[in-house]
Amino acid sequence: MESRKSEASSLDLSPSLNSGWLERIFKLRLHGTTVKTELIAGLTTFITMAYIIFVNPNIMADAGIDHGAAFVATCIAAALGCLLMGLYANWPVGLAPGMGLNAFFTYTVVGTMGYSWETALGAVFVSGVLFMFLTLSRVREWLLNSIPVSLRFAMGAGVGLFLGLIGLKTAGIVVDSPATLIKLGSLREPGPLLAAICFLMIAVLSYHRVFGAILISIIAVTLAGWGLDLVHYNGILSTPPSLAPTWMAMDLAGVFNVSMISVVLAFLFVHMFDTAGTLMGVAQRAGLVNADGKIENLSRALKADSASSVFGAVVGVPPVTSYVESAAGVAAGGRTGLTAVTVGVLFIAAMFFAPLAGMIPAYATAGALIYVAMLMMGGMAHINWDEATDSIPAIVTAIMMPLTFSVADGIALGFITYVVLKAGTGKYKEISISLYVLCAIFIAKFIFL
Repeated sequence: MESRKSEASSLDLSPSLNSGWLERIFKLRLHGTTVKTELIAGLTTFITMAYIIFVNPNIMADAGIDHGAAFVATCIAAALGCLLMGLYANWPVGLAPGMGLNAFFTYTVVGTMGYSWETALGAVFVSGVLFMFLTLSRVREWLLNSIPVSLRFAMGAGVGLFLGLIGLKTAGIVVDSPATLIKLGSLREPGPLLAAICFLMIAVLSYHRVFGAILISIIAVTLAGWGLDLVHYNGILSTPPSLAPTWMAMDLAGVFNVSMISVVLAFLFVHMFDTAGTLMGVAQRAGLVNADGKIENLSRALKADSASSVFGAVVGVPPVTSYVESAAGVAAGGRTGLTAVTVGVLFIAAMFFAPLAGMIPAYATAGALIYVAMLMMGGMAHINWDEATDSIPAIVTAIMMPLTFSVADGIALGFITYVVLKAGTGKYKEISISLYVLCAIFIAKFIFL
């Protein structure tokens, strides 16, 4: 990577008046890449994250949202996010509705807390606006720096555990039990068995670095279900379903009550830290870090991400966020926004495959959920396990998300535990003002709501 950059820097890299419009927009020569390389990188990124086209509508349908509208909304929101990231920030990053955040939206805010999906969309919209405000101001840096590193990683891992439990429950691998709360489901049933096969297939293919492992496994298990007469063929291509059921459907009035504060904060924190981690990781791999350590156009990338979440709420999806799968496109040579634009165009094309998306069974997408959950657990390795006042709050945060079936409650309990442990052991200097404020809000939530 370094050699490619040094070779590029030895040339006269300022686009001339005769340069193509792609060169002028994306500065391909400056980044040591070509149109062909960027298009291949975009295709690579799209294939690695295309599973969201099938997974997100299934999750949103469980919240009562029309499946066809959720499918189109997913494609449009992802396309808008990718185009904005590519054209405004010139970053090779794909965006789509966030895994984990969509599960929180459906199974906690709508399912457990009892809010309508319209109100949940309103919370997504408000959290997106807050993210934009934080990105445009210095408050973002202050807030990012004030939240302990252990809690940041724990939030990502906790969302992974929550997502994994959703996948296991959806597949029927884990079922409810009056005696023990939960127990292992019957693996003799085709649904749980096929979900387990899908998960194992993804894991094996990913280990061997097979291109599009998740997508291949979902389609393979769907075909197996078709062979067992569990899936019925509905066609492949059609006119995109109507977006009307979700377009501008968010209920903003329902967001402005005290009980929704933790929901908005959960959307905001998980989205913000997930985005920051993803963008910084991709920036390193794409060579977007300058010699002085500054990341090129990071502010623009954060603005594009936060704005995408607002647009996503308008069309009807959970927070749109940057995907770590973008690293696959970067590994294929993607260095500029042309990669992201390519991903966006492919998401637009995907809208015409609604019948195919409708045929994907829940047990196939459940296998993908379980695998993605395992990946998200990797953040726990970065926690300081030798310091109990760091590790215990991190464990509480991660474990309580699936056990309470709520990302918001897991975050709240983790933050309260952190402040109490640090204060109780005399480590007051490690508690920021923002943590005191958040702790007070969360305690008030548990007392009065």
